[in-house]
Amino acid sequence: MLRKIRTILAAVMFVLITLLFLDFTGTLHHWLSWCAKIQFLPAVMALNVVVVAAFLIITLICGRTYCSIICPMGVFQDILARLNRKKNKYSYSKEVRWLRYPVLVVFIIAGVAGIGSIFQLLAPYSSYGRIATMIFQPVWKMGNNILAELAERADSYAFYSVDTWMRSMPVFVIAAVTLVVIFILAWRGGRTYCNTICPVGTILSFFARFSWLKIRFDEDKCKNCSLCSKNCKASCIDFKTHSIDYTRCVVCGNCIDSCKFGALKYTAAGPSKKTNKANDANPINTSKRSFLLATALVTTAALAQKKKEKLMDGGLAELEDKVAPERQTPLTPPGSLSFQNLATRCTGCQLCVSECPNQVLRPSSDLMHLMQPTMSYEHGYCRPECTRCSEVCPAGAIQKVDKEEKTAIQIGHAVWIKKNCVPITDGVECGNCARHCPSGAIEMVPLDENDEESPMVPAINEAACIGCGACEYVCPARPFSAIYVEGHEVHKKI
Repeated sequence: MLRKIRTILAAVMFVLITLLFLDFTGTLHHWLSWCAKIQFLPAVMALNVVVVAAFLIITLICGRTYCSIICPMGVFQDILARLNRKKNKYSYSKEVRWLRYPVLVVFIIAGVAGIGSIFQLLAPYSSYGRIATMIFQPVWKMGNNILAELAERADSYAFYSVDTWMRSMPVFVIAAVTLVVIFILAWRGGRTYCNTICPVGTILSFFARFSWLKIRFDEDKCKNCSLCSKNCKASCIDFKTHSIDYTRCVVCGNCIDSCKFGALKYTAAGPSKKTNKANDANPINTSKRSFLLATALVTTAALAQKKKEKLMDGGLAELEDKVAPERQTPLTPPGSLSFQNLATRCTGCQLCVSECPNQVLRPSSDLMHLMQPTMSYEHGYCRPECTRCSEVCPAGAIQKVDKEEKTAIQIGHAVWIKKNCVPITDGVECGNCARHCPSGAIEMVPLDENDEESPMVPAINEAACIGCGACEYVCPARPFSAIYVEGHEVHKKI
C-alpha cells in the first residue's frame, strides 16, 4: 500500500511540474506555479519559512518522502531506473561519505560566495528544470508544430505553430550531460545521484535519521532472502544485519512490497539496529557503452536549432539573423530589482525561460552567472502587459509585479548607434523604433535641423524609456541594430 500511494502521488507531482516547464501557451502557470514554489531550494532562496519548515517537519515524521514524491529529479530517476527491466537488480552498499559531504560543503560555499554556476549545477530542481527546458520543451514544441501543420491542412486552427530555437548552446550541453549522467546512474544504481551528489538529499538526511516513522525489520519473520536489498533503489538495506541506513532511505516502499514474509513494516514501533557489517557492493560501473546509449535520448533536441521565418512590418521575408549587442550591463527582468538580487537568489531552474512567451529570456553564458536568466531582443521584446516570469519564479529572484507596476519599471534605456541607422546608411525612411515604442520615449527628428532634406533619426528620452526592447527588436538594421537597450544594475521607477 505504501508503494502504491507513493507512486500515485509522485506521478501526479511529476506530471504537473513537467507540464509547467513544457507549457508555452501561458495557460497552465496560473494553476501550476505552486509546484515550483514548494520545491525545497527555491523555498529556501525565497525565504519561504512555511514551506521549508513544513518539509523539515514532514521529514522528521515520515522520512525523506520529499525526495520520492515532490522532487522532480528524484521521480525522474525512478522513471529511468524502471527502464531497466532486470529484476532484483540492486544490492546493499555503504554510504559514500567521501563524496556526499564534500559536495554539500562545496554547494554551501558556492551559495554563500555567489558562485551561481556551481550552486545551480548541483541543485536537483534546477538540474531537472534545465533538462525540461532545454531538451524536453523543444521536442514538445516540434510535436506541436507537426500537429499545427496537419491541422492547417485540414482547415483547422486548433493548434498554432511556435518558434523553436537554441537559447544557449552551453546550457544545452550542460543539460544533455546532466541527462546522460542521471540516466547512467539511475539505470545502474537507482537513487545513486540522490545519495551521493544531491545536496538537498544530504541536508534532509540529517533529519531523516531521527524520523518517527521508519521502515523496520521484524527479525522473527525475516528469512534473509535478500529480496529487500535487491529491490532497494537507495542501496541502504543490509538484510544480513537487518539494518537500514535511514539517511539514504527515501521511503519508496519497494522493500515492503517485495518482502514475501511480512518482515518489513513502515511503523513507529520498535527500535532499529545501528550495526552495519555487510561487505561493500560492487561499485557502479558507468561505462562508455552506457554513455553512448544514453546520448541517443538527447540527439533529437538538436533539431531545435532550426530558425523560422520572422514576421516583420512588410510581411514574411528572409532576413539576416540579428546579432546580440555587447551590453555593458546585462538586462534582467522587471521584478528582479537589480542584477545583484537576481544573481544572489536565482537557482537557475529555467522556469522563467521556458515560460517567456516573447522569446526574450535565455540562460546567461557568463561563467559566474551561468544558467541564470538574461534578456536579449533578437527574437522578441518584453511586452509591457506580460508578467509571466514574475508569476512563476519560485525563488523570489523575480518578484511578482502587476501590469501597471511593470510599465513604470525601468530595467534599462535605449541607445542609438548612428553608423547602423538605415536612414543614414541606405538613405531610406524608417521610424520603426518610434512607431513601436510603447512608452513614447522615442521621436523622429532631423539629423540636421538646418537641412530640410536631412534624414529623420530617432531621439531618445531616457527618462521615459523602460528598456522593453521593442525598438531594438523591430529595427531593420542587420546584423547589428541601430538602437539597443543598455541595462541598469539597479532598476528604477519612472
